[in-house]
Amino acid sequence: MSQYKYLLQESDLPDQWYNIAADMPEPAGPPLDPGSGQPIGPEALAPLFPMALIEQEVSPERYTPIPDEVREVYKLWRPTPLYRAHRLEKALETPAHIYYKYEGVSPAGSHKPNTAVAQAYYNREAGVTRLTTETGAGQWGSALAMACNFFGIELKVYMVNVSYEQKPYRRIMMETWGAQVVASPTSETNSGRAILEKDPQSPGSLGIAISEAMEVAATNDDTNYSLGSVLNHVLLHQTVIGQESIKQMEMAGEYPDVVIGCAGGGSNFAGLALPLLRDRLVNGKKTRFVAAEPEACPTLTRGEYTYDFGDASSMTPLMPMYTLGHSFVPPAIHSGGLRYHGMAPLISKLVKDGHVEAKAYHQTSAFDAALQFARSEAILPAPESSHAILAAVEEAIAAREAGEKRVILFNLSGHGHFDLGAYEQYLRGNLEDFSYPAEAVKEALAEIPKVGSA
Repeated sequence: MSQYKYLLQESDLPDQWYNIAADMPEPAGPPLDPGSGQPIGPEALAPLFPMALIEQEVSPERYTPIPDEVREVYKLWRPTPLYRAHRLEKALETPAHIYYKYEGVSPAGSHKPNTAVAQAYYNREAGVTRLTTETGAGQWGSALAMACNFFGIELKVYMVNVSYEQKPYRRIMMETWGAQVVASPTSETNSGRAILEKDPQSPGSLGIAISEAMEVAATNDDTNYSLGSVLNHVLLHQTVIGQESIKQMEMAGEYPDVVIGCAGGGSNFAGLALPLLRDRLVNGKKTRFVAAEPEACPTLTRGEYTYDFGDASSMTPLMPMYTLGHSFVPPAIHSGGLRYHGMAPLISKLVKDGHVEAKAYHQTSAFDAALQFARSEAILPAPESSHAILAAVEEAIAAREAGEKRVILFNLSGHGHFDLGAYEQYLRGNLEDFSYPAEAVKEALAEIPKVGSA
């Protein structure tokens, strides 16, 4: 076995997804009906999702079997490699051992197909012929386009306007796999028209794009909605990442002292962290968990833990989460996948209860770390993943200054091959930092409904 790369066999591919809700000392609160303030039942989600996914959303079971047909598609790229970053360690002059799980080897170039394939499969099994979804930077949209192509489902993608302009090649990838892609907000939905009436030049947001995609699904009997992050069943599907990583760390003969992932809605952080977090909750391991987010969208570090809508037009049930307010419209930073106003309820609860730390970083610092990583390890990381790299670099420097060995594991959730425009701006010195104003956060938080106690 190479001391740089740890590879598993197809037979090591997990055959179950892990549900951390079964091991949390105190569960996250249930989603609430915004009118009555009471917990919603499965029937409230039925217009949007197939029953199999609704059951996974509310399941208390620790493990859910992965269907054979889903595992067969997974085998196109899974199990994914785990690397030890020896060259980065040397560049940092650190005694720390740095490992990264590389999800950029998937056909779509990120971790997103882990849930996209599962969601397309369950919709196909339910007889659904058309899906709608939102996408920020395009990783989710391209993953779902690929999955829908496999399972014979039509797909319409509402892509956040600023990312639609910044990342044309992700749009082309989606269209290559057969999806229809439009820039959100559009004039074709009630929610989109309402936004454009207020701001004809709106850059869009994930919350707005979610509203548009949900509206179309809710008003068309042949159409369901699919979400790429935040919800329990999405995080569930991503746990193949952490389960594989546990086996690979055993191959390396080490166990992480700190586990890191970038955090927007919570899916890639959860995918790596939750299976390892079980050892902390159940077996008393002292591993630390760090969620790295952008200063321009500081959900965990400056948001409020409360019930809020998941979309800009108040169409979703109320969810208990850290939020900047559903009306929050983030600036046009290049980490489009991290520009979401809320955080997954499961991750939010783990942060609230002190099991997960949150750190926020400016995008120029993240790109500094991305460049150092690319020049050391030769992989060009996605802007989103660069926040996790920066957190790992900080941990490695802290280990150097303390003169201690520290085992660091982070999720390199995707490559940056379609983000070269962002790298060009960075290399030309044209990339600007943006720290979301406290007054703007306060204004958005004021619109949160005062229903229920998270």
